[in-house]
Amino acid sequence: MMLQSLGWNDQRTRDFLPYAADGLTPGRVVAEHRTHFQVATELAELPATITGRFRNEAAQRTDLPGVGDFVALRPSTGDGPGLIEAILPRTSAFVRKAAGETRPQLVAANVDFVFIVMALDGDFNLERLQRYLALVAESRSVPVIVINKADIPHVTDDIRGQIGNIAPGVPLHIVSARNSSGLVDLAQYFDGNRTIALVGSSGAGKSTMTNQLLGQDLQATQEVRSHDSRGRHTTTHRHLFIRPHGGAIIDTPGMRGLEVWEPTRTVEADFEDIEVLAAQCRFRNCRHDTEPACAVRAAVASGALDADRFALFTKRAQT
Repeated sequence: MMLQSLGWNDQRTRDFLPYAADGLTPGRVVAEHRTHFQVATELAELPATITGRFRNEAAQRTDLPGVGDFVALRPSTGDGPGLIEAILPRTSAFVRKAAGETRPQLVAANVDFVFIVMALDGDFNLERLQRYLALVAESRSVPVIVINKADIPHVTDDIRGQIGNIAPGVPLHIVSARNSSGLVDLAQYFDGNRTIALVGSSGAGKSTMTNQLLGQDLQATQEVRSHDSRGRHTTTHRHLFIRPHGGAIIDTPGMRGLEVWEPTRTVEADFEDIEVLAAQCRFRNCRHDTEPACAVRAAVASGALDADRFALFTKRAQT
């Protein structure tokens, strides 16, 4: 029952058949440490490493196991760790550009929904939200925007409108993790033993929210700094937690230096609505600045295109 509560299903049973014939055990990576992984199997949670062959055949780091991966494991026959010999096909892979490096980094695998968590105490940033949405889109997961600390007195009435302009159709929940306000509405996303990942800056309240959704204090929490509303990286490594009522949560360290990993991604891919408008401009090479008969600027003037979204588009196009 442990694997079923972690999202094991009939498709994964079929994917595992070749490994079952070789005497391997199915499991899911629930934690990644510097020297080893923790893998939950049907009977227990075990330490494990990867085989040398597996490491040598990997073209890049994202080809190796990460938190959330379902794997084929050869359990240890002694006191040592088990050996991960293969990864089952991923339904999603949340990948970002590794901080300060030119390589991809796997944040989490097989995530059904990603809660993009922002707080209303200075953390809220529309441009960063846009980048998170791009990351989630690349992962093949479904985004859910969660605005935390709704008990802050200076909450503005137009917060839903601001988000709706740049993320139309994306579910939005405004909650207070500290007093559990609004969290009951988030339980629906775990139905069917789905996996949720929480992403957001340090201090946004992800660890507090994780504890509330789990019903127990498994993640340490700290107060944010008063002068800039920033946290102190309470979560130091990715970890998958099983919910008592079904489903799983992956909490991630705060990601301030967030960069999408897709070297070929274009501005047009993130702003398709503006590109449709641009096709109606008089000049094919219109920069949407001072040119006459600019359909994009006309849409901003009429209110058909949100000015903040156009500003984001302009900034992205100049970088």
